[in-house]
Amino acid sequence: MGWESASHPCPPPPAHPLSLSTPAPHPDPVPTRTPHPSPPLAYFCPPLHYLPHRLLPAPPSLFQLCGCGLLGVGIWLSVSQGNFATFSPSFPSLSAANLVIALGTVVMVTGFLGCLGAIKENKCLLLSFFIVLLVVLLAELILLTLFFVYMDTVNDNAKRDLKEGLQLYNTENNVGLKNAWNIIQAEMRCCGVTDFTDWFPVLGENTVPDRCCMENSQDCGRNSTTLVWKTGCYEKVKMWFEDNRHVLGTVGMCILITQVLGMAFSMTLFQQIHRTGKKYDA
Repeated sequence: MGWESASHPCPPPPAHPLSLSTPAPHPDPVPTRTPHPSPPLAYFCPPLHYLPHRLLPAPPSLFQLCGCGLLGVGIWLSVSQGNFATFSPSFPSLSAANLVIALGTVVMVTGFLGCLGAIKENKCLLLSFFIVLLVVLLAELILLTLFFVYMDTVNDNAKRDLKEGLQLYNTENNVGLKNAWNIIQAEMRCCGVTDFTDWFPVLGENTVPDRCCMENSQDCGRNSTTLVWKTGCYEKVKMWFEDNRHVLGTVGMCILITQVLGMAFSMTLFQQIHRTGKKYDA
């Protein structure tokens, strides 16, 4: 029998180490889906130190709008109504028009300082805005405290001054005073300061303005004391303030909150600019 046998075949010769061989194909890798990274929280919520840059112009903008509105009303009163509501002879320039114009100017200039300081990041303007708001806030608190402490004295002085102002009712240069008294007496259904007898030294015995009559007509106030309003306008005004104290308190709180927010945001932005080393232009 030879060395080759059908039952014992010879193994194939080993492949030469330098021979080329085709590697076995590998299966394609299964593609994996990479999750999309979520946007950072700062994309939705800016850093806290950046908030004053966005929020500070809001309170000054409110100041500017209110100031422009008050200034417009004051100019309209001054042009169309003259010295409207100049009640006090001790302070002839203390008219409603002048008060509204002065208040509107202060409010508008204050808002302008805050807006320009926030937009330009000017530390000088921001500090000026803060100081003005602080002075106004302290003045409001001081005046409010003095008013409640000396309320009786304020009431007595106001009544006395208003009664002296009645002497100017029929004078030529005080049309605004006459119009103001006529409107108040007709709208609030009152007569005089404390009562209808306040007009007797001014217009004559048993004589009141026609607007004091319950049914207004020409010369209805002459020699008539039965069909006129008996309550004084000073008490009527006090009753109006008492009836609307909740509304007035809400308005006062809104003004106070706006002032405090403006002060807080201005000082926060001032400190942020100071920390980042930004300098304002001289």
